[in-house]
Amino acid sequence: MSHTDRTPQTPTSGGAAALPGPQPPVPATVPTFGQEEEFFVVDPDSRLVAPRAGDVLEAVRARFADRPESGARLGVEMTRFQVEASGPVCRTAEEMARGLAGARAELGDAAADRGLAVAATGTAVLGDVAAAPLTQGPRYRAIADEFGALRDSHAVCGCHVHVGARGTAAALEAVNRLRPWLPALLALTANSPFQRGRDTGHASWRRVSWGWLPSAGPPPPMDSPAQYGRAVQELTASGAALDRRMVYWDVRPAPELPTVEVRVGDVAATAEEAVLAAVLVRGLAGVPAPSPGPADRPLRLALWRAARDGLEGEAYDPATGDSEPARAAVERMFAHAEPALAAAGEAASAAALLERVVAAGSGARRQRAAYARRGRLSDVVDLLVRQTRYGLAATEK
Repeated sequence: MSHTDRTPQTPTSGGAAALPGPQPPVPATVPTFGQEEEFFVVDPDSRLVAPRAGDVLEAVRARFADRPESGARLGVEMTRFQVEASGPVCRTAEEMARGLAGARAELGDAAADRGLAVAATGTAVLGDVAAAPLTQGPRYRAIADEFGALRDSHAVCGCHVHVGARGTAAALEAVNRLRPWLPALLALTANSPFQRGRDTGHASWRRVSWGWLPSAGPPPPMDSPAQYGRAVQELTASGAALDRRMVYWDVRPAPELPTVEVRVGDVAATAEEAVLAAVLVRGLAGVPAPSPGPADRPLRLALWRAARDGLEGEAYDPATGDSEPARAAVERMFAHAEPALAAAGEAASAAALLERVVAAGSGARRQRAAYARRGRLSDVVDLLVRQTRYGLAATEK
């Protein structure tokens, strides 16, 4: 993903509309942004995850051999259970909405060509991904060899939001602005309550299992590129990370792009929720946060509470030590980002989208509701596949 100026392509496949009404042009001073999404490949008959990512991508290439794709790059992840869509660089939320919906439609249609489906969920609802078969490549093999059973932490699906930031110093400034809001972002995007056929008791089990990796978690407070360099050097020298790319902080300067990258969220259940998360991240990156930011220990506690409770439970404020409803924490986050949302001309549409998401319930809540109706996890998988392809409309019928 290169955050140089270019015109995003319009998807040729249908998908969910993410923002209501026409959107005004975004001023040139507002940074570009983009998003990467990971999905599980699913057998629609058994509802088990299937190690057939390669088949889906072959079908994508066959489908689009004679016409352009959405502008998203569709590719593999570490395990053969997963596929990834890296969207185009965008200036507006509407551009992102089209790109995300188009990429999801392309993947869904291509998977159907091979008798498969794709599901946007942070963890595999049905099927065992332990010691998952790896996608070919020396890097993935090196990670598996070095970290043993911790390789299983990679068999999860998240979303990565990128916001343009020129230089390490600018990216670190954005990191510090985003750190206090990581728990609220996680609560909003929580979408992984089930794994291997059981309810984990957490709204985001992906966040818990990803956190087992020694280079994951919230970044330490950093005020300079030199501090950042020392923190990365410690991780690589200790063996906790193979290299800079394996510094898996919840928010970080992207190792190969001129962006700040937020990695805290589960893959969004719908394209609309993915757009909402991206718009909020771009807004928060543009508004100064209170200084000093939260210390490492209370921030980790707040992230665990967000992973357990999600949007419908309680939130722990790492700055004050107080608890409050998670929805109130999300509303505070939105209010903090609102000046930057207004500067981009997207405050009203983002507020309407947030209201719609809150009314529908978080991805985790919807998964549990689908299971509660008949006690069948197959119903959960079916909901995930519909939401991935058709968006919030699939939940509102």
